[in-house]
Amino acid sequence: MYTTAPGELVPDDGRFAVIWMQESVLAAAFDLDGAVNEVLIALTRGAREAELIAALDRLLAPYGALGAFGLADQLSNRFVEEEIAGLRVSSRTVPPVFLGVAAFLLNMVLSRMVQAEREQIGLLKAFGHTGSEVAIHYLKFVLVIALGGALAGSVLGVLAGRALSGVYQLYYKFPFLLFRLDPAALVIGVSVSVLAASAGALLVLRRVLALAPATAMRPPSPPDFSHGLRLGPRLGRWLDQPSRMVLRNLWRRPGRALLTVLGIALGMALPVAMLSVMSGFDRALALNFNHIDRSDVTVSFIEPRGSNSLFALAQLDGVLALEPFRSVPVILRHGRYHYRGAITALMDEPRLYRALDKDRQPLALRAEGVILARALAKKLSIVPGELLSVEVREGRRPVLEIPVVGLADTLLGAPAFMQLGALNRVMGEPGWVSGAYLRIDAARSAALYREMKEMPVVAGVSLRQERREAFRKVMDSGAGATRYLMAAIAGVITFGIVYNGARIAFAERAWELAGLRILGLTRAEVGFVLLGELGLLTLLALPLGSLLGYGLSLAVAAGFSTELYQVPVELVPASHGQAALAVLAAALLSGIGVQRDIHRLDLVAALNIRE
Repeated sequence: MYTTAPGELVPDDGRFAVIWMQESVLAAAFDLDGAVNEVLIALTRGAREAELIAALDRLLAPYGALGAFGLADQLSNRFVEEEIAGLRVSSRTVPPVFLGVAAFLLNMVLSRMVQAEREQIGLLKAFGHTGSEVAIHYLKFVLVIALGGALAGSVLGVLAGRALSGVYQLYYKFPFLLFRLDPAALVIGVSVSVLAASAGALLVLRRVLALAPATAMRPPSPPDFSHGLRLGPRLGRWLDQPSRMVLRNLWRRPGRALLTVLGIALGMALPVAMLSVMSGFDRALALNFNHIDRSDVTVSFIEPRGSNSLFALAQLDGVLALEPFRSVPVILRHGRYHYRGAITALMDEPRLYRALDKDRQPLALRAEGVILARALAKKLSIVPGELLSVEVREGRRPVLEIPVVGLADTLLGAPAFMQLGALNRVMGEPGWVSGAYLRIDAARSAALYREMKEMPVVAGVSLRQERREAFRKVMDSGAGATRYLMAAIAGVITFGIVYNGARIAFAERAWELAGLRILGLTRAEVGFVLLGELGLLTLLALPLGSLLGYGLSLAVAAGFSTELYQVPVELVPASHGQAALAVLAAALLSGIGVQRDIHRLDLVAALNIRE
């Protein structure tokens, strides 16, 4: 299912494929009648896998077998399981964030709706309707929105699921993959959406229950502004009357201002997180193929070879530099943790393929120990200074005890590094290599590729640029592709929060705005009183949204990371800047819409309320 060329981590059908043939025809073509290189075994009920593996290793060791292993360590199964695990983690970490922001938005809308309809609530209670009946009326309003959104989301989810199943069938070579709608998933999705919306409305409904008819039917008591913001004479000369009105109104309603700032900040946090994750995917590629792997070509041999093969490669016309490496299949054990992988042995001071620390500086390979990728060390629960048991799965198959001397920040795969001479020494096989990293003349690349492919000892020739494109294709499919959808949803929610805040503020203060128009302020000045407040709150929300977005990006990146790749999260100013521009654009569009309503404001209707 997961087919990769020698020396590579991801499939690329354009350069490597599996050809299926009848066994007898293939055996005759290669004169290998009866030969096999892999045996698949199905276990009976109650069989003990560990004991069977040990027995198979003893039985097949004289015939050169590389060692038996269970389904959990089979390469295709491992990557399929990692992909499913990534989808599972993403489904548990990302949706609650979006639902939480949506619940906050509903809370804000419903709270101000109840405030605007106090008199109607009081009148209904005065005519005998209980508080519960009135609260259920508003709850139905929330449920209509929640159910409408949940049903629309279910339809979009089914369409996305069908499309994703087609991607997996093509990518993992499944003979068939049927998309089947799980009723339980549909029920859970709708239920969680409705519960999140209801949770956002509960605090508002408590106020509806507690509101007495006599109190509700009276206009709310005017707020006490006797301790309002006092501007000094110097500041008063700098600010015109509308500007002073904006500052005083914010000072008089700090709770409302704080909630508005928090809502806009949450809206900004969503695109910050998604843009940071998208930048993390790009940084993972850039780090691996610009800083770690700086070779042009990787050549892998069919089996470990001596220095003669390296000499033959170095003599090819167009090879500018060559660095040998050796890759040894191993089982790494530490306590109850184990990992089936390989140790990659490099030169003392490699230049074409390097192990880097967290500061992207080359790590010195030491003869006395092994350097593990940080993700691998976490999987094995081991830290530098502790001993690692290494079971070699080729040659004489020694079992080595090697200390961990450092951690490398490799974002693709989970490699382990050693010094080439040190590994060959403990293996008792000096001078052996598994391949080489090459830097070549670009003008000779096509001819060199053909020459190296025709060498009988070469198993595979991998071009760095083609590996990079194959990895990008992997990241842009499957679980990684959902980041684009999440980014689009984040943008929609951000605009919804800002626009609803502006619309609600206009609805609440229509009477005040009409009064200002009667007192002689122009439409532009009245618009500035309202929109200046929105603009100031938006600016105050930007730094908070940036901070919340960084924290959220850590959780989202953890959901997208798999064993195949880890998504790094750094403070990328460009991502935060783009998210801030998106919020400012949403505020600008909202302001244009509200200013249009101010121009259309009916002064008589706005002022015709009962005091």
